[in-house]
Amino acid sequence: MLRPRIIPCLLIRDKGLVKTVKFSNDKYVGDPINAVRIFNEKEVDELIVLDIDATVKGAGPDLKMIERLAAECRMPFCYGGGVKTVEQAKAIIGLGVEKVALSSAAIETPQLVADIARELGRQSVVVVLDVKKKLLGGKYDIWTHNGKVNTHKHPVEFARQLEDLGAGEIVLNSIDHDGVMKGYDLGLVEKVRGATTVPLSVVGGAGALDDLAGLIAKFGIIGAVAGSLFVFKGAYKAVLINYPNPIEKDKLIQEAYPQ
Repeated sequence: MLRPRIIPCLLIRDKGLVKTVKFSNDKYVGDPINAVRIFNEKEVDELIVLDIDATVKGAGPDLKMIERLAAECRMPFCYGGGVKTVEQAKAIIGLGVEKVALSSAAIETPQLVADIARELGRQSVVVVLDVKKKLLGGKYDIWTHNGKVNTHKHPVEFARQLEDLGAGEIVLNSIDHDGVMKGYDLGLVEKVRGATTVPLSVVGGAGALDDLAGLIAKFGIIGAVAGSLFVFKGAYKAVLINYPNPIEKDKLIQEAYPQ
């Protein structure tokens, strides 16, 4: 039976684990391999790892790093960063990764989503949509290259297109809420959720377990993704890899989404 998922998201830059605020002011927070080992012990539902440098630098996926991460990972693992071809996606899946995440490549060449889905199955294809609200009018645009390039594509319309192409999951990332830790953009989530049936995960803004619970309570079967919440602790944001224990997690999900 499908159930809500609570998912840490790790950002990689120069092979190190970093955390950003609104896609800038990145702070080094440690070794991603050590973080994966800790998340193994905490029995997380799933893990998303995104190399935020690859596309900006025009680099392909770092297969050696991915192989190390996959060898350590004891939970379903989604990797994104620099994937531009079916062959790269196949190589990543061949290393033991369950899902490949596309971002700018899916926007520049939507057919790539269909091609990878045909080769690997739609369950292996994730598309990350980095979304920012316009200053006027309250509408949204999809941005790429770490929030520096405005594609002028609307997330709802493009999410429908991705579903038709065969995307197995959409990860909706609010640039405005990234690292702010004051809650998700529920209005944005509602727009995309109401227009699609493909599995949806949401990242950007979670600052407390109550934010995860609120997202699940409102949308049911959804991926509640967080970065800062699971790498920082306390008002001064001391680095501490954390995650609710299995009993806490099950209670949170059951209370938010009774079945």
